[in-house]
Amino acid sequence: MIFPDIAPIANPDLSGKLQHAIDVKTKPPGSLGTLETLAHQIGLIQQTVDVRIDSPAIIVFAADHGVTEEGISAFPQSVTWQMVENFLAGGAAINVFARQSGCALQVVDAGVNHDFGPRAGLGDRKVGKGTANFANGAAMTASECATALARGAELAQAVPGNVLGFGEMGIGNTTAAAALMHKLTGVPVADCVGAGTGLSREGVLHKQRVIEAAAARHAGVTEALDILATFGGFEIAMMAGAMLGAAAQRKIVLIDGFIVTSALLVAARLQPAILDYCVFSHCSDEHGHRRMLAELEAKPLLNLGLRLGEGTGCALAVPLLRAAVNFMREMATFESAQVSGKSE
Repeated sequence: MIFPDIAPIANPDLSGKLQHAIDVKTKPPGSLGTLETLAHQIGLIQQTVDVRIDSPAIIVFAADHGVTEEGISAFPQSVTWQMVENFLAGGAAINVFARQSGCALQVVDAGVNHDFGPRAGLGDRKVGKGTANFANGAAMTASECATALARGAELAQAVPGNVLGFGEMGIGNTTAAAALMHKLTGVPVADCVGAGTGLSREGVLHKQRVIEAAAARHAGVTEALDILATFGGFEIAMMAGAMLGAAAQRKIVLIDGFIVTSALLVAARLQPAILDYCVFSHCSDEHGHRRMLAELEAKPLLNLGLRLGEGTGCALAVPLLRAAVNFMREMATFESAQVSGKSE
């Protein structure tokens, strides 16, 4: 599969203009902290000092995982489709936060083990009714993985606006994400695995053993796409494709928690410059996410102890994106406000 080229955002001339525009605002230099860094990054992404946030959107990708057969989740697989129904009814946390933040919300069936039929508000991009059990063999065929990636890229290209956030739903997907993390980073499985939907200590240890056994079974799998097909999920692959598609269009790529970041690990192996376009909304409380962020040298905006997924961190971070853009657009300069600047 051929992926769109993603250009690095580095631009020394524009960078200097952005920094000047930030520094002449009526404030001590650097006093808006991370918001200044964020405004600078957004300017480089958008290739302008005239930064703006237009029609931010979040896509929630849903799919099921065959590895649930191994008893690695505190909830049954049926919760995936039931939560999709909750999204469509507007009753989930992501619905509440997206409304609050003024984000458009799309729900996509990437591979749920359920027949929804034609439904208003549900994008049908189903690749299959859940992946195979990676404890026994590859989760996806190479063809299925390529299809999921391509459908994700198509989705990203069709979404209006210049900010795209990513969320997910899929019982068992923290197991897939932990396996991807281990294979792509070399971090020991014990440091990748967490409680997910609320496993006991014994449940976490069982989950760890399942991943370790699968990693040993598939020890020869080393290339990023092969790792994704072997251990990933349809929603994870579709997110990776959508991230690549969004960055190729110079959108801000807003990253949620542990599962979404595992998709980014894959995307970054395929196109390293994608990281220039990423804003990391928060550090999840899921064990392993902090280490995953460290591997990407990422600095998350928020640390609220979240571990829900769904794109909730993205929705909560959108007001910070707006704040970074609005101080650039609306805040007075020392000259326009006739305020004395810093003494030499």
